[in-house]
Amino acid sequence: MKRNYYIVGLIMLTFFVISFLTNVIGPLIPDIIKGFNLSLTMVALLPFAFFIAYGVMSIPAGMLIERYKEKKIMIAAFLVAFSGALLLSLYPNYLTAVLSLFLIGCGMAMLQVVINPLLRISGGEENYAFNSVLAQLIFGLASFVSPLVYSYLVVNMHDGSMGGLASLVPASLPWISLYWLFTLICLLMVVIIAVSVFPQVALTKEEEVGPLKTHMDLLKKPVVLLYFAAIFCYVGTEQGIANWISQFLATYHQYNPQTTGANAVAYFWGLMTAGGVLGLLLLKLVDSRKVLIGFTLLAMISLTAALFGNGQTALIAFPLVGFFASVMYPVIFSLALNSVSEHHGSFAGILVTGIIGGAILPLIVGGLGDHWGLRTGMCFLYLTMGYILSIGFWARPIITNKTIKL
Repeated sequence: MKRNYYIVGLIMLTFFVISFLTNVIGPLIPDIIKGFNLSLTMVALLPFAFFIAYGVMSIPAGMLIERYKEKKIMIAAFLVAFSGALLLSLYPNYLTAVLSLFLIGCGMAMLQVVINPLLRISGGEENYAFNSVLAQLIFGLASFVSPLVYSYLVVNMHDGSMGGLASLVPASLPWISLYWLFTLICLLMVVIIAVSVFPQVALTKEEEVGPLKTHMDLLKKPVVLLYFAAIFCYVGTEQGIANWISQFLATYHQYNPQTTGANAVAYFWGLMTAGGVLGLLLLKLVDSRKVLIGFTLLAMISLTAALFGNGQTALIAFPLVGFFASVMYPVIFSLALNSVSEHHGSFAGILVTGIIGGAILPLIVGGLGDHWGLRTGMCFLYLTMGYILSIGFWARPIITNKTIKL
């Protein structure tokens, strides 16, 4: 089949946009707390609304694709995200923020379900592994860029350089400018996708989402539940750190969340991307379970330095947690799929549903933080990181990662 590199480029752009819209929540949290006068638990309901959408939309999106095909679902996904961003831009308050993030989360979940099989077909099965890694690097780049864009917008919003945008944004809520930007981005993506010609996508037997019975049979296997819990813990840990970095630095070290805090979150995601590159090299040399054990231990040490060190130490240590967490998701996912012999498409669907950990763990951290302080709340993440560490000891994949013998 002829490769469609235009569609590959469009998918890479979509990965960038998904990440840009997803991973900016953390830097916004101090501004949202101040702007809407919220407790830590109430503000944690915002990432909860976003990530719970993955649990709600992932499986229905798979069914919708079979009926309406990829192009229509991608347009619908961006229209749903557009409506969410526009709602918050026009009516900035706490309730619209919760609904807005749920709608944007639904749109992003729909896109995630579409673009992976589409990438395999457009770029070719033989290039799929390379293209998947490239997509993750682009995803990481957008995560690095979005907090910096937020910082630029809020610092310069009312100095006259933003023109007409400043008149649309309440003076007390400069971060709302970011949602006007999201509105424009989603609209542009709708136009770009509408004029694009899509290839026919035929799912392999392994990629197809199986019937309910297949899912129920898989859920009876302890190994499936163990790896679902692993993805739940990983995404919860990632978001439980990223969402609270800026607020932690403001609370304990009085750093400005609009500049220093936003930069720390940007470097958390930036170093996660860099760590992913190093992780790829190490996985060619060392068993993935050993890589997972080593990187998780270093992530736990870095988190300890961030939570209990001084301000300068925290500014370095929080991004280092991102660097060492970088290998967790790909290693856990590959160990999981290599631990069952069939129904990989349905199993992958169960694993992706574990992304709801990103909804629940930041909420637990916020709840504990309201009662005993944010530092104590973030200590809860030692439990989830401990579970991730344990995988390196109990995982028994049917196939281990291929390494180069030196």
